[in-house]
Amino acid sequence: MTSLREIFEKREEDWLSPYATKSKSTRGKKNQEKPCDVRTIFQRDRDKIIHSKAFRRLKHKTQVFISPEGDHFRTRLTHTLEVSQIARTVARALRLNEDLTEAIALGHDLGHTPFGHAGETALDQVHPGGFKHNVQSLRVVDEIEQGTGLNLAWEVRDGILNHTGSETPSTLEGQIVRLADRIAYINHDIDDAIRGKIISLESLPKECLNILGFKHSERINTMIRDMIDTSWDQPCIAMSKEVSAAMDELRQFLFKNVYIGSLAKTEEDKAKRLVREIYCYYSDHPHEIPNEYRKHSNITSNENNQVVDYVAGMTDRYAISIYQKIFVPSGFSGI
Repeated sequence: MTSLREIFEKREEDWLSPYATKSKSTRGKKNQEKPCDVRTIFQRDRDKIIHSKAFRRLKHKTQVFISPEGDHFRTRLTHTLEVSQIARTVARALRLNEDLTEAIALGHDLGHTPFGHAGETALDQVHPGGFKHNVQSLRVVDEIEQGTGLNLAWEVRDGILNHTGSETPSTLEGQIVRLADRIAYINHDIDDAIRGKIISLESLPKECLNILGFKHSERINTMIRDMIDTSWDQPCIAMSKEVSAAMDELRQFLFKNVYIGSLAKTEEDKAKRLVREIYCYYSDHPHEIPNEYRKHSNITSNENNQVVDYVAGMTDRYAISIYQKIFVPSGFSGI
């Protein structure tokens, strides 16, 4: 009897673009698994990521603004969902593998630190060999989650690792996520910065708005449509020079006016110091690391990896509570 998975795989062969990554053509997993009767390999990987603890923790990790008082500012989780929505829209339009695209998008930031890029910078300063969140995201799905990793397909792992950095993802689905990540954070960081009164719509470069649009939804729509039009029936994912240049100018504007030195970033030095001091404490007291992270000694003998796994996995509020427990005196109970 033909399984639902086999029907879906046949449908991919018949419908998807010649440039799409087909489930049956996967380069496989490190450890062989019995195929699911219902889901394709990439659908199964997507579900593994959604049900992981690392994914749930994203809701309490900073995107850009540390501990904002409003309820509508983005977190690392809502950023991930916006990346997934943008990437899936493009993948479907180009007849690429939407399941693979979604799995990469949902997993791309699993290794991100507490306090966003401030935490990443802090760990990069103290961890031997440096720290990059994309490399840590791969480590989460390969080794940390569930104690032995999630055993994801090669294509998902490649997309997670290369969603940022100097290397280009090997699949078009991974290339979509790489651009969708940038589209998402440029637009939602503008939205959050305006909401937080850090910038105003009028302060944005007008020449960029003339190209991309004056409303949040217009800018996202312009970028998505441009990626679809430019990449249509092509062996790579790209954007037009005009739209790409406008995006880059907006990104530079954000670095100058939001990401570096703005009122919203005044707590970052505190966050960096907190992360560095927690890391250094556990480097000196590795026996205090929870067993969930210490048991990786059978995989790697480097205790620093256990420390960085533990600290990078913390949410903002958990990191604060650990710092208080370690460094802030508590009252004497007398009991």
